Amino acid sequence: MEIIGYLASVIIGISLGLIGGGGSILTVPVLVYLFGVNPVLATAYSLFIVGATSLVGVFPKYKHGLVNIKTALIFGAPAIAAVYATRKFIVPAIPDEVFTLAGFTVTKPILMMLLFAVLMVFASYSMIKGKNEDENGNGGEQKFNYPLILIEGTVVGILTGLVGAGGGFLIIPALVLLSKLPMKQAVGTSLLIIAAKSLIGFLGDVGHQVIDWKLLIIVTALAIAGIFIGNSLSKKVSGDKLKKWFGWFVLVMGIYIIVKELFIR
Repeated sequence: MEIIGYLASVIIGISLGLIGGGGSILTVPVLVYLFGVNPVLATAYSLFIVGATSLVGVFPKYKHGLVNIKTALIFGAPAIAAVYATRKFIVPAIPDEVFTLAGFTVTKPILMMLLFAVLMVFASYSMIKGKNEDENGNGGEQKFNYPLILIEGTVVGILTGLVGAGGGFLIIPALVLLSKLPMKQAVGTSLLIIAAKSLIGFLGDVGHQVIDWKLLIIVTALAIAGIFIGNSLSKKVSGDKLKKWFGWFVLVMGIYIIVKELFIR
């Protein structure tokens, strides 16, 4: 299974390079089901893998002027604070046995996987539905809806902290609608926000978890290699079609996780 896991790690990066997001939604299932990592620990590993891969991916975007630093700071500040607080205080405070219903005990690992699966279903809808780029991104004067940006950033930070996903499918629409960024610039800026909040969120786990650094570094390196492959392929393959197909795949994976955690144990 480890060999399949290493191949899947490359696919995580490829999908990030091809469609600018979505790959992080696979990281936790890959770690849990292919490497046998505990779900709670997998969310911590995912933050590091997603953060490091996004950080590498943001440099070519920045060179082409597709990263808005001011927006990243305004949106990223509440997201970073929320994800760090979630990993540092909320996740450790969740009891090992959350509740029992009709004889079925929902443990902390089951809860984390169910939360992640629900997020996958919502993410898949965003990818399958898609959006025409010319709906947004027409430039013009940038205006910030500060109250909504603060709320959105905090919500994204909490979700990221709980399930270890990058949250790009939430961040990009928020940047377009609330910060009036062009779509391509929103994608680049999102990578910077994801990198910062994921890596800082991971720091909240240091001291709470025993980290297998060898596995973490190998998977991260493979994902980073994948993002370069994805960037190269993105010039030859239609991103819109891939995004929709990937969305259907994520939907199936999300439903599978829900069924497995609730009924096949």
